[in-house]
Amino acid sequence: MSASADGPRTQSYDVAAEVVDICRDLIRMDTTNYGDGSGPGERKAAEHVAGLLDEVGIRAELFEGVEGRTNVVARWGDGDRDPLLLHGHLDVVPAEADDWTVHPFSGEVRDGYLWGRGAVDMKDFDAMLLSVVRARARAGAEPARPTVLCFTADEEAGGHQGAEQVVLQRPELLEGCREAVGEVGGFSATVRGRRLYLVEAAEKGMAWMRLTAHGNAGHGSMRHPDNAVTALAAAVARIGTHEWPVRLTPSMQVLLSSVGELAGVEATPENAEELVEEFGAAARMLGAVIKHTTNPTMLDAGYKVNVVPGEATAHVDGRFLPGYEDEFFDTLAGLVGEEVSLDYVSRQSGLETTFDGDLVEAMTSSLIAEDPDALVAPYLMSGGTDAKHWHKLGIRCFGFAPLRLPADLDFTALFHGVDERVPTDSLEFGARVLDRFLDLA
Repeated sequence: MSASADGPRTQSYDVAAEVVDICRDLIRMDTTNYGDGSGPGERKAAEHVAGLLDEVGIRAELFEGVEGRTNVVARWGDGDRDPLLLHGHLDVVPAEADDWTVHPFSGEVRDGYLWGRGAVDMKDFDAMLLSVVRARARAGAEPARPTVLCFTADEEAGGHQGAEQVVLQRPELLEGCREAVGEVGGFSATVRGRRLYLVEAAEKGMAWMRLTAHGNAGHGSMRHPDNAVTALAAAVARIGTHEWPVRLTPSMQVLLSSVGELAGVEATPENAEELVEEFGAAARMLGAVIKHTTNPTMLDAGYKVNVVPGEATAHVDGRFLPGYEDEFFDTLAGLVGEEVSLDYVSRQSGLETTFDGDLVEAMTSSLIAEDPDALVAPYLMSGGTDAKHWHKLGIRCFGFAPLRLPADLDFTALFHGVDERVPTDSLEFGARVLDRFLDLA
């Protein structure tokens, strides 16, 4: 039975019935991605996901572009419309168990939260999607348009061994897809007493850089004007302390204008930082998407205190605003200087799409139907997702993993953080929203 766009639900199936259990089971499967090719890989989780789909009559294919890095792809639904790509990743970042209140792979439910690595990034969305799809498939309630369900490997290391392999080796698996919905969007932030749901319509570009300085090695007691450590340290300091100017991309202009209406002011580059602070703890992330950022993260040089090394290296996590790439790289070249060389561990373009069209209307309507007082606006995400790879096939991408969150929850701190957790009622809310969305998309 089809679900209506608003009002009480009348369908005979419960789309949220399995969502907590599915998410807990996925968390308990260690899919840690260390970024260096080590780790357990995603095979076990991928086989589990494929089994959940096969169980309700949706045939899933497992694909490994790189051995041990397993992706799951399935098609569901019929019709003449272009299929919608719904995607999530199965890998997670590392977690040190001694730092956590509960074991990060326990999947423990405590105090109304489901705890564990991946609870918000992003086994929550994987579980919401699987719970909805399984309930609807059992009831024979196909989506309004055909869908491609894709669960990928290696997203936490840039997706080069996951989504990128799908794009390069098996693009036919995504044939016909022109629009996609994935992670890190649709969650609520409370601003001046109003819940504002942030839908990702853009994400910063990524420049993971390795800086290298060379000099003459020698005894630490002698003069060394060509000291590699000194040259590197100076470059790292210039890059890390550079004050990047405020730039408002279209998505952030719309978002801050929405906040400005609540605050009674017009959003401008001059007051952008002040408006971002209206988001409270979420300003940690949103403050990073009105400027380029360059954060030094790793240093390596030398092996003994009285030996000047011949080489020193550093890594910098650079993120640049879509539409301002030339400004970022031109300025970066000057900050690095002539004594230090630069190469890229990963360099991926930024993305931005307009916040309009039928898909945006479907996301907005499905949220408001479940939370009538909600406000919905686009935002630019500070990190990156598999959307960067789907974009290469001309697919328009959004982040929409809907969660209604408590006003006092520091949600953005949970991404890659200690004690990662998600409210169980937020998972259930997200499943209901996604169910409505599939009838409207």
